[in-house]
Amino acid sequence: MTLRHQLDALAPEMTAWRRDFHAHPEIGYEEHRTSAIVADKLRSWGIEVHEGLGGTGVVGVLRGKRDAPGANRAIGLRADMDALPMTEATGLPHASTIPGRMHACGHDGHTAMLLGAAKYLAETRDFSGTVHLIFQPAEESLAGAKAMIDDGLFERFPCDAVYGLHNEPGLPLGQVSVRAGTMLAAIDYFRVVVRGVTTHGAKPHLGIDSVVAAAQVVSALQTVVSRSIDPLETAVISIGQIHGGTSDIVIPDAVELRGSVRTLKPAVRDAMEPAFRRVVENTVAAFGATAEIEYRRAYPATINTVEEAARAALAVAAVLGEDAVLPDEPPITAGEDFAFMLEKCPGAYVMFGQKGETRGGTPVHNIHYDFNDDLLPLGAGYLAQLVEQELK
Repeated sequence: MTLRHQLDALAPEMTAWRRDFHAHPEIGYEEHRTSAIVADKLRSWGIEVHEGLGGTGVVGVLRGKRDAPGANRAIGLRADMDALPMTEATGLPHASTIPGRMHACGHDGHTAMLLGAAKYLAETRDFSGTVHLIFQPAEESLAGAKAMIDDGLFERFPCDAVYGLHNEPGLPLGQVSVRAGTMLAAIDYFRVVVRGVTTHGAKPHLGIDSVVAAAQVVSALQTVVSRSIDPLETAVISIGQIHGGTSDIVIPDAVELRGSVRTLKPAVRDAMEPAFRRVVENTVAAFGATAEIEYRRAYPATINTVEEAARAALAVAAVLGEDAVLPDEPPITAGEDFAFMLEKCPGAYVMFGQKGETRGGTPVHNIHYDFNDDLLPLGAGYLAQLVEQELK
C-alpha cells in the first residue's frame, strides 16, 4: 500500500481521536487530558516520550530504521493542542461537553493528524535519522511555542528544520497554500488608559472629558496606518475593547482602550510602536488629558525559509498532486506562535484548505466552526511524507 492508502485506512481512527478531543476541549496550559492521551498513544506505538515541556507540551522522538549518510539529520513536526474560551453552538454529536470551552480553531484536527502520521511512521520507520513529534500547548495568545523553546525544546531535541500546518476554511479541500517568506502577521497588543478629570455631565467645562479624548484617539490611530506607513505595506490597528464610566450623568475620569496591531514585516512592526505612542499622546494632550500606554509585542511574523518552503511544496505535491500547491496566496493578518520556532530553526508553515461541498467552510474562532475530518488523512499524509522525503 502507498503512504496515501495507509493514511486513508487510518482515517476512521483519526476521526475518532479528533472528535474525542473536540468533545473535551482544554484551553492553554490546561491541556492535561489531551497531552496524557497523546503521550499514552505515542508510547503504545513504541515512540520515546518526553512530557511537561512548556507546561503541558509533549515531544515524541522516533528514529528511522535505515542506515544512511543522513542518519544524524533530524526534523520537527509540530501540532497545537489548545482550545478557545468559547461556548460551542454547532449541536453536533461530538460537540464540546465543557461550557465555555471549544475547539474553534481546529487544533483538535492538527493533533489528530500528527498522531496519525506518528502511528504510520512508527509502524514503517522507513527513513534515516530522527523525527521529533512536537505537541504544543497554548497557541492561542499564550505563546506556548515560546514556553517550549524557553524550556529547552531545541537544545534537547535539535532540529535541522521544523514544519507546522493549519487548516484554512477559506480554501477548498485539497488545496494548500505554501509560500516562501511571510505567511502570517506579527501581533502586538496595547492597553491605553486616557485620564481626564471627572465632573457632572451637566457641567463638562469643570472637568476634562476622558470619553471625548478617547473617542478622538480611536479615530486618530487609523492615521498611523494611512499616514505613517508606506501604502504598499500592510498594517492593521484594531480596537477590541472600550471601558469607561459607571453613570449616565457623570463624565468619568478615565477610559480604557484595548486592541491589537498586526504587521507583516519586521521593519514595519518597528515603525508602528513609536508612531502609535506619538499619535495617542499628542491627541489626548489636545484635550488636556493624559495617557498611560502599555504596548506589548506578542507574536513575531511567521516567516518561512525559502528552501524549507520548497521542500514543503514537494511533500504536498507528492501526496495531493502538483495542482494542490498554491505558491502565490497572499499572507494572512492573523498570527501564529509557530513564528517563535521559525526564529530559532529553518522551516515552513503551510495552510491546508478544508472547505468541502457541505462542511468545512465556517471560519475559525466561530461558535459554529468544526474541523473537516476529510482533511485528516491529507494532513497526516503530508507530515509523514515530509519525514520520508527529508530523512531519506
